[in-house]
Amino acid sequence: MIDARAVIDPAAELADDVEVGPFAVIGAGVKIDSGCRIGPHAVIRGPTRIGRDNRIFQFASIGEDPQDKKYAGEATELVIGNGNTIREFVTINRGTVQDAGVTRIGDDNWIMAYVHIAHDCEVGNHTIFANSASLAGHVRVEDYVILGGFTLVHQFCTLGAHCFTAFGTAIGKDVPPYVMVSGQPGRPHGLNTEGLKRRGFSAETLLALKRAYRTLYRSGLGLEDAIRRLEKQTAEEPALQPFVDFLKHQRRGIIR
Repeated sequence: MIDARAVIDPAAELADDVEVGPFAVIGAGVKIDSGCRIGPHAVIRGPTRIGRDNRIFQFASIGEDPQDKKYAGEATELVIGNGNTIREFVTINRGTVQDAGVTRIGDDNWIMAYVHIAHDCEVGNHTIFANSASLAGHVRVEDYVILGGFTLVHQFCTLGAHCFTAFGTAIGKDVPPYVMVSGQPGRPHGLNTEGLKRRGFSAETLLALKRAYRTLYRSGLGLEDAIRRLEKQTAEEPALQPFVDFLKHQRRGIIR
């Protein structure tokens, strides 16, 4: 299961059924659970913990030092969940002590070639990152987010669940859940309706989300006034609660 030409540090811990291709390099402090396949020439540095059934393709760089000039060799970490696909030339860096010290990737994410995920990012579950999408440090990506190719996300931004970005989008503020974004800088362009339908959102819930979108973006209200009106709508449609909660706790202001 492990090619004789791979280089694996004695301090790495690999489950018995992990496959490792030729010329892959796995460093000390790396833990890889069962069912994982590591492609040729991939490099994984620790401390890094990788869960079950992940596929890491050739030439990926996983768990490397953060690209942060303040980093001084501290023992920060990368944690990857289960069932992720990480394609060629993807780079994922560990965290920094200026944040929680951990970069986290959840479960069942599809991360295409040349994607970069910087230090201290938190990626949820069931996301899709198309080719060359890039996250700066400290970015949060919630569940079911889809990033179009060459999407760029500024540090400390949060992308709400089920949002969608077109190719080449530049994001400098938080993106509320369910919203489609495109442009440089990114601007809202309605709801991710097709994605929500595919995930089983009912017609009634979609109608309520459309009303919420109009309240936020078409009513002319300021953010605080829009939130107050949305809270009243939430009493009638509980599915709006994640939308309202996101707006209350946004970190960089929202795209408008």
